[in-house]
Amino acid sequence: MEKFKVTFYPDDKTVEIEKGKTILSAAISAGVYINSSCGGDGVCGRCKVILREGQVLTQPTGRISLEERKRGVYLACQTTVQSDLEVEIPAESRLGMEGLTAEELELRLKGLYSEAEEIEPTSSVLAEELFVHSPLASKLYLELPPPTLEDRISDLERLYRQIRHIQDIAIMQTGLVNIRRLGELLRSSNWKVTVTLGKRNGTTEIVLIEPGDTSKKNFGMCFDIGTTTICGQLVDLNSKKVLGTKATYNKQASFGSDVITRIIFAQEADGLEKLHHAVIDSMNQMIQELIQEHNIDLNDVNCILCAGNTTMVHLLLRVDPTYIRRQPYVPTANFVPTIRAAEVGIKINPRGLLSCVPGVSSYVGGDVVAGVLFCGLDKQEDLSILIDIGTNGEIVLGNKEFLISASASAGPAFEGSGVSCGMRASKGAIQKVGISPLDFKVSYNTIGQVRPRGICGSGYIDLIASMLGVGIIDKSGRIKLEKHKRIREGEGGKEFIVAFKEESDVSSDIVITEADIENLKRAKAAIYSAASTLLKHMNLDFSQIKKFFIAGGFGSYLEIKNAITIGLLPDLENFRFIFVGNSSLAGARSILLSYEAMKKANEIAKRITYFELSVEPTYMDEYMGALFFPHTDLSKFPSVSR
Repeated sequence: MEKFKVTFYPDDKTVEIEKGKTILSAAISAGVYINSSCGGDGVCGRCKVILREGQVLTQPTGRISLEERKRGVYLACQTTVQSDLEVEIPAESRLGMEGLTAEELELRLKGLYSEAEEIEPTSSVLAEELFVHSPLASKLYLELPPPTLEDRISDLERLYRQIRHIQDIAIMQTGLVNIRRLGELLRSSNWKVTVTLGKRNGTTEIVLIEPGDTSKKNFGMCFDIGTTTICGQLVDLNSKKVLGTKATYNKQASFGSDVITRIIFAQEADGLEKLHHAVIDSMNQMIQELIQEHNIDLNDVNCILCAGNTTMVHLLLRVDPTYIRRQPYVPTANFVPTIRAAEVGIKINPRGLLSCVPGVSSYVGGDVVAGVLFCGLDKQEDLSILIDIGTNGEIVLGNKEFLISASASAGPAFEGSGVSCGMRASKGAIQKVGISPLDFKVSYNTIGQVRPRGICGSGYIDLIASMLGVGIIDKSGRIKLEKHKRIREGEGGKEFIVAFKEESDVSSDIVITEADIENLKRAKAAIYSAASTLLKHMNLDFSQIKKFFIAGGFGSYLEIKNAITIGLLPDLENFRFIFVGNSSLAGARSILLSYEAMKKANEIAKRITYFELSVEPTYMDEYMGALFFPHTDLSKFPSVSR
């Protein structure tokens, strides 16, 4: 395939591109950003460029005025490369990233890398369901027979026919933008092309047609959009291999720490727009960082699969979340059709697809459905529970016969936010803690085996259990010791020094305060009482549950015994508990790689019944009883009281 050089100004960047590809595709390959909110369909008119030199082919469009045509203005998405080009991108077509220094750009694209995200669940009991490999977007190389006097079907029918020779596809469609380019593209490529096929709302869409064989370059991204943390993975859709993982704090936290405050903020002037951009900016940064690290062309990222709670999905899609918090608590949509990623501002292949895991209700979203899918909860013979310990503590109870869910606002403490030295489960986080009962010497283990930078969720669970065990705190969480080198008065009351600054990788001591302990106590009480209330509603108790799937951002470590000691989990045998890590991200990855998994997720979402805790009179009693370590009723925790 003949290739040409395209140089973009004022960036002064040059890229080599195949003949017949669009200027927009060339810009993406060069890392030059052009506004294209319609995803290359030619309808928004925002990707205007000025051709300084070279030969192109373009589609007629009403988006370019006669005066602009005279000045050499073209729509980048509708104009294909036919020779070496020099292209100028005017200020109105840029994305606002001009003017950034290299350091500022690097900082903007920086995600918080976490080795912990790449570690598989610690339990060997968990068996992830194997679905047929059928990714959201797939590529197919075709060598079409040219038309003859005996074979005169149209170019589009010829393309459909060749695809159906290889794959059994009943319903197939494509967009007008592809049809307009098809005749010239097929002939200039000698009838050798690669089609990108997307699974879109019950049909198979020809998303993109490229000259030559690009079938080996097919990548996708899956995301878990949490209230506190956003995690993403770059996946090779052909090999199913995870190439890299990124995570960062959700920038929406500056507008509110929980979904309710963000819903309220969304009702202010430009509030929804600000919340929306806080999410997509983070996602775009992670995508850009990952493709740079793995030397991948952004044009070859063809689809995005997102899991998140219902509010996060509404804000991602820029859909008004107002009625999620108003009785009777009804979201705008639980099942969202697959759309173009460009429609919400996500920068991948301009015609790439975005799909979201379906939700159940206003407070049980696609992240929970993805978790149920990953754990296989819907296929269990015995009664099982999935507990997702995050900012919103979600619980799903059931088996293959029924599924019922509930949600409680736990706060972000176990995700490392809202506590003085908290951090997510990334490199440098203290994830395991022990305290000597003789001299209160602290031993700890960090993710990455480096000097500590803070404490993650599993570290806080260990820390509180250890402080309780050696008598540093009482059952209410108050620090009892008066004089010790690790005890001092701070702004949040007394605080205990976990790591002195001399041994840490930060400029101050790493501590836990009484205010931190109070936040963690309230978080664990919300989760335990939600599960307890749901079981009572079903006339069940914890002893009847055979498997507890525990999900959450704890990194690679969670000590079940200590989670029981503080009253986060019920007092049962350890073998019943199965730590599954970030089940939302794992489920999203399964759905990205299999249309069969996507259909299963739809079935699961329809099966789950939602139980509203806020109208259950016994929930507050359960919550108040859990506001001690481990509980006011010690008969519920016999091993701890012993």
